[in-house]
Amino acid sequence: MTRLDTAWVRTQFPAFAVASLEGQSFFENAGGSFPCAQVVHRLHRFYTERKVQPYAPYAMSQVAGAEMDEARERLAEMLGVATHELSFGPSTTANTYVLAQAVRKWLKPGEAIVVTDQDHEANSGPWRRLSEDGVEVREWRIDPTTGHLDPEALGDLLADGRVRLVCFTHCSNVVAEINDVARIAAMARAAGARTCVDGVSYVPHGLPDVGALGCDVYLFSAYKVYGPHQGIMAIREDWGRELPNQGHFFNGDALYKRFTPAGPDHAQVAASAGMADYIEALSAHHGGPARGAPAARAAHDLMRAREVELLRPLLDALRDRNDLRLLGPAEAEGRAPTVAVELPGSAEVAATALGGHGIQCGGGDFYAVRPLRAMGIDPDKGVLRMSFTHYTSEEDIDRLVRALDAVLPG
Repeated sequence: MTRLDTAWVRTQFPAFAVASLEGQSFFENAGGSFPCAQVVHRLHRFYTERKVQPYAPYAMSQVAGAEMDEARERLAEMLGVATHELSFGPSTTANTYVLAQAVRKWLKPGEAIVVTDQDHEANSGPWRRLSEDGVEVREWRIDPTTGHLDPEALGDLLADGRVRLVCFTHCSNVVAEINDVARIAAMARAAGARTCVDGVSYVPHGLPDVGALGCDVYLFSAYKVYGPHQGIMAIREDWGRELPNQGHFFNGDALYKRFTPAGPDHAQVAASAGMADYIEALSAHHGGPARGAPAARAAHDLMRAREVELLRPLLDALRDRNDLRLLGPAEAEGRAPTVAVELPGSAEVAATALGGHGIQCGGGDFYAVRPLRAMGIDPDKGVLRMSFTHYTSEEDIDRLVRALDAVLPG
C-alpha cells in the first residue's frame, strides 16, 4: 500500500498554516477535528454567495439547493447507502433523541432494547429513557478491567426473542476498541432485532461502508470528520418507513426529512460536500480512485494504515510506564487512535501541564461517564485523552512522548 503523504495532507488543513499554532501538537481530535480547506471554502462561498432559502425558482436559490443535494448524494454513495437514506441534523445527540422518540411509539408492550455501558451518552441516555414508558432496557456490559464488549454476552441478552433494538458503538470515545459491527448486526438480525450504531469515534479515521456493515442506523458527527457542526444519520429505508414520522406531517413521504423536525443548517449541509472533496483528493493524490465509494474505501485504508503506524510508538511508550492505566487494547491494530489513560491524580491538571509543552489535549469524563464508572474510574477525576488522526505527524508523537515524560511522575 502507498504510504500516506503527511506533508501533502497537512497542506489541505488551514490550521497547519496558522502562525500561532506553530510548535503545538493537536491531540484533541476526538472532540472535533480541524476542518479541511474544501469545507472552509464551501462554507464561506455559501454564506457569501448562496445564503438564501434553497429550492426556490430563482437562480441563486437553485444553486444553494443543488449544493445541499450534492452533499447528500456524494456522502451517501461513499457510505454505501441510498441518497434518501441519509439525513442531516444539528448533532448526533439530537438525531439520536429524535430517533428514540420514534422508537418509543414503535415498540410494543413486552418488548425490550439493549444498550451498552461502553457508549458515549449520546447513544445511551436517549434509549435508557424509554424505561420511563415501561420499556425493558437490558444492559450489555463491558469487561470492567479491559473495557471489552463481548459479543457472546449479547447472545444471552437476545436469547428470549423479546429484544427489538440493539444500540452500541463502533468504537468508544475512551475505550477505543473497534467493535465488529457486521457480526453484531448479524446476531441482532437473526434474533429479530434492529441495530443502531454510534460511529462518532470511528468515522474520523475513515468512512465505513455502512451498507456492508448491515446495521439499520449509523450516526456520526461531521465536525469530527473535518467538516461543519452537523450530525449525519444513515437509516435503512425499510425501518425508516416503519417508524412513525417525527417531522412535519407534509414531509412524511421524504425519508430524509422524517427524523429532522427542525430544518438543518443549509450552509453546513452544503459545506459537507467538502468532506467528499477532500476524501477524493486524498485518494487521487496517492494514485487511488478519484471518485465516490472506491475513493472513500482507498482513503479509509490509507488513513487507517497511517494511524496504526503512528499509534504503535505511543502505545509502546505508555506500556512501559507504571504511573498510568491504559484503557482499551494495548495493540494498535485493534483500536482507534483515541488513547485514554487513568492517572493517580486529576486528568485535567495533567492536560493543563501538557499544554505548557505544546500538547493540546483534554482531561475529564468526555461524556463517557458510564464506561468510566464501569471500569472503576471516578468521572470527577476523569481520564487524560490523547486523540489524533491521519494528519498527525511523527514529530507530534515524539513531542507527546517527551511531554509525558516531563509531566507525569514516572
